[in-house]
Amino acid sequence: MAKKIVFMGTPMFSVPILKSLYQNGYPIECVYTQPPQKSQRGQKINKSPIQKISETLNLELRSPDSLKENKEELEHFKSLNADLAIVVAYGQIIPKEFLKLTKKGFINIHASILPKWRGAAPIQRSIMNLDKETGISIMKIGEELDTGPVCNIYKINIENNLNADDISEKLSSLAAEKILDNVDDIYDDKAKFIEQDNSSATYAPKIQKSEGQINWKDDAKIIIGKINGLYPAPGAYFMFNGERYKILKAEIGQGQGKPGEVLSDYLEISCGGKKSVKISEIQRQGKKPQNIGEFILGSQIKKGSFL
Repeated sequence: MAKKIVFMGTPMFSVPILKSLYQNGYPIECVYTQPPQKSQRGQKINKSPIQKISETLNLELRSPDSLKENKEELEHFKSLNADLAIVVAYGQIIPKEFLKLTKKGFINIHASILPKWRGAAPIQRSIMNLDKETGISIMKIGEELDTGPVCNIYKINIENNLNADDISEKLSSLAAEKILDNVDDIYDDKAKFIEQDNSSATYAPKIQKSEGQINWKDDAKIIIGKINGLYPAPGAYFMFNGERYKILKAEIGQGQGKPGEVLSDYLEISCGGKKSVKISEIQRQGKKPQNIGEFILGSQIKKGSFL
């Protein structure tokens, strides 16, 4: 008899993994995702990427506001009689009474090399920290966040100038491929879960918008790490004449000057550490993204300005 899976996820990162399970014949009994969000002006309801693909595939979908103290949802989950739950960036803490309701437990695909970067923003934190590698960890869910035993870790290199979007896509694709063998091993009781070394744990708290402000006294590598780690949202930015400018793409240059000094009309900006940052794509507050050639035509930021 086919083994039944409950899938729990929300963002685009989760979509290739759900599609891989579905396309390879793994029966998805039910999908849980975060409820639709209203846009800022309330004119539009935004469904999560997982809701959209679940509707396309005609899968049963549940989107409760919360699982905590939710008796109706607990009873429904129990009625599914699932063998395994797979959680990928669901966005809610799963109460312990749910964790007892599948035969093979709950597993989580976490986008870091655990125990490094437990928490909400592992990809962003890894890039901002200038890590050389990252990966996915397949682990059992326990009562505390990202602390459960791990059965497999798959690593990739963080190549120069890859941003959080790029890394997310690579890790999601890797997870979509690797989850199949892991599910089979779990069903066959071949998966070996090893406890994490808690003394080596680091944490990846949720990104705050204020973290995006650039300090030009920082080394150019640190600034590039911030630009790439916070792309596309909330973004790394600087202020000029009371307006916010979000840097979307940039690279390290060799120019020297005082920190924050604009070294050319094409927005090469001096940093600490005797290097510069050369901006190639930028977005002025309230405007569309522009490449640097378009931007300079109407920009007040000229050579000799200070940011």
